[in-house]
Amino acid sequence: MKKLTILCSAIVCVLLITACHFSEQKTSEEAKGHLFVIGGGTRTPQLMERFVALAGGTGSTILVVPFASADADDTGAYQAEELRNMGCIADHVFFEKGEADLEVNLKKLEGVTGIFFSGGDQSRLTDMLLGTTFLERIKEIYWQGGVVGGTSAGAAVMSEIMITGDEAINKDRSNAFPFIKQGNIITTQGFGFIDFAIIDQHFIQRKRENRLINLVIEHNLTGIGIDESTAIIFGGGRTFEVFGHRSVMVFEPHFKTPPRSDEAGNLSADAITLRILLSGDRYTVK
Repeated sequence: MKKLTILCSAIVCVLLITACHFSEQKTSEEAKGHLFVIGGGTRTPQLMERFVALAGGTGSTILVVPFASADADDTGAYQAEELRNMGCIADHVFFEKGEADLEVNLKKLEGVTGIFFSGGDQSRLTDMLLGTTFLERIKEIYWQGGVVGGTSAGAAVMSEIMITGDEAINKDRSNAFPFIKQGNIITTQGFGFIDFAIIDQHFIQRKRENRLINLVIEHNLTGIGIDESTAIIFGGGRTFEVFGHRSVMVFEPHFKTPPRSDEAGNLSADAITLRILLSGDRYTVK
C-alpha cells in the first residue's frame, strides 16, 4: 500500500510538471491570438486602427488596463474613449492592489477580444497583476485568439525578463546606461507573453543600445528594441512583423565562446548579430 501511495504521488508530480510545461509553451508557441507591442511615443491612428482590426474591427470589445500610469483612472478613461470613437465597445478597469480577482473586475474581461496596457511605469503594472487570476484570464484571451497590446511600459511587461529602467552600478540619472557591465541592468519578472526574447522600448529615440546589449550577453536571449510610434506584431510563435513610422533593432547572440568579464565587470561577447528592420519587414527569432 505504501509503495502504491508513493507511485501515485510520483504520477501526480509528473502530471503537474507536464501541465506547467504545457502552460509555458502555450504562452509563446501555441497562442491563436496576436501581441501588438508598441515602443512608446505617439500612438498614431494607423497603429491603433491596426490594433482594432486585430481585435475584430468595428464593434469589437476592448478593455484598457492602465495601471502603469500614475493617473491610471484618468488614463484608462481617456484611452477607452479614443477606442469608442473608433467604433469599439471599449472600457477601462480600475481597482486597488489586491482587488484584481474580485468578481466585478473579472467580469470586465468577459467577451473581450482586445486588451491594451497603457504606458507609464511597468513595475506598477506587474505589482498590481502578477500572480492574479485577472492576468491569467488575459492570457486566455490571447491563447484563444484575442489581441493583447501595450505601449512603452505596456511593451516592457510583455517579456518574461522585464527591464525596470533602473541600474545597480551607475547612479548618475543624467547619464543612463553609460557602459556594458555585469549586474548593472535591473530586471524583474514580466508577464511572460514573450519568453524567448527581451523587449526594450523608446529604443533608438533614447539611445538604449547599451542597456539591451548588456542583457543579451547576460541572459543569452534575443533583444528586441522597438522605437517610438512603431510596433512589432506577433501572430503566435516567434515571427513578428514591424509596423509603424520608425524602426526596430534586433540583437541575436551567437556566442562561439562564453561571454567574459574583466575585473571591472565589463562584459565581452564574440558574436551578436544586429538587424535593423523597417515597417513591413518580418523576422523570426531564432
